[in-house]
Amino acid sequence: MMTSTDIIESSPVPAGCLRCDASLQEVSLFLADYAAWLHGAGATCIRLERNVGRMAEALGCEAVMTILPRHIHLTTYTMGCSESYTYIAATRQMPISFDINTKLSSLSWKLADGRIDFKEARRKFETITGTPAERPQLVLLLASLANASFCRLFGGDWAAMAVVFMATFAGFYLKQLMCARKADIRLVFIVCAFVSSVLGAGAGLFHLGCTPEIAVGTSVLYLVPGIPFLNSFSDLLAGHYICSFSRLTHAVVLTCCLSIGLCAGLLTMNLGMF
Repeated sequence: MMTSTDIIESSPVPAGCLRCDASLQEVSLFLADYAAWLHGAGATCIRLERNVGRMAEALGCEAVMTILPRHIHLTTYTMGCSESYTYIAATRQMPISFDINTKLSSLSWKLADGRIDFKEARRKFETITGTPAERPQLVLLLASLANASFCRLFGGDWAAMAVVFMATFAGFYLKQLMCARKADIRLVFIVCAFVSSVLGAGAGLFHLGCTPEIAVGTSVLYLVPGIPFLNSFSDLLAGHYICSFSRLTHAVVLTCCLSIGLCAGLLTMNLGMF
């Protein structure tokens, strides 16, 4: 499961140090892999610390983490035992997933409350991380409806809403395809913003409705990196400055890519909205 893991220090496990049948090495590997997935799914650093700490306490060990933008440095040890393991795990590179985030957080509570043991927790973890995203078509439909609703909220008419729905549907579908093929996320933002803005500009080009400028502006809202911005401020308040500025920089870069695609689309359609 680990993409990049190094064992720095190890020694045999004394009996009775842990509250499970597994060795400290197995527990350490599980916690490091768990942290790498949770971080990659878009969890804040404070949630990462609390979840891993909760699980470590339930298993009878202590866990100390250093959270970096692309790696997790995790050390586990047991009180009264001359044993420790240190792992360096690469953060999973994946789109932000509220589904995985929620399921992994729920898993930590189940283990902490004693509703499942270590073996069951590891089995559920492998199931969560090995299951593909559920119903991407439903996500596509709801994202398109949400963007069309924002168009109405900002004063767009019904014609503009229809244009925004189609523009978002096409752009978001393209985003899903490119992400599934592991395309560079910056390229994804540029291409999808371009496609959605070109389609959204159709409202002005073909004189559909009275609010074509609102249709263009709201057709790319699904690309706004709101979660990275929010997580960066959350990490900043929690004192995780490296992750905070890394996430902020990433969000700014994605916003710039969105702007490049949007401007290219407007220039291509020659609408003169600048």
